[in-house]
Amino acid sequence: MRRVLVLFAHPVLERSRVNRRLLDAIRDLDGVTIHDLYEEYPTLDIDVKREQELLSSHDVIVFQHPFYWYSVPAILKEWQDLVLEHGWAYGHGGTHLRGKITLNAITTGGPETAYKKGGYNRFTIRELLAPWDQTAFLCGMRFVAPFAVHAALKVVRDEDLADCRADYRTLIQALRDDRVDLERAAAAENLASELATILSPREVA
Repeated sequence: MRRVLVLFAHPVLERSRVNRRLLDAIRDLDGVTIHDLYEEYPTLDIDVKREQELLSSHDVIVFQHPFYWYSVPAILKEWQDLVLEHGWAYGHGGTHLRGKITLNAITTGGPETAYKKGGYNRFTIRELLAPWDQTAFLCGMRFVAPFAVHAALKVVRDEDLADCRADYRTLIQALRDDRVDLERAAAAENLASELATILSPREVA
């Protein structure tokens, strides 16, 4: 069984429409560690050694966050700059992340149609996540498609997210239990809408 680390970043969780509900869907899973970066580091004073120890002790790293300005909340950029050190995460001797699986679990305010070629935002989610893809490559990690929930601003009731919550839980469990086809997951565009194509038949059932 793989160990899954969810690095969660939302600066105003009490106002979250989707991320809070997704997080609640996986809180009770064995082998899954949820690490709320804003709760842990309200002044952005990140404990680099502790973060590196967490990364070393897990096999799957999930970055869960709202998609702010086609990127991430500020604390995740600070986390990247400090934690992914040369000689530890990459470069000579930097092998601590090699072979680990990583993905982004994100929410967007706009609809899915906005994230297509010719759409309002001009680029796909995969294209906009290229810096994360390249970071994973540099560190020797396996980057797979994001789990992206669109139109978060339209979510009002828990029932609106029932399927997304169930699918997110299924994905995290499948990653933990080594029941994901990583080749297909790496080639996908959005695991939230392509989940059935990357799971084994027993997992889908």
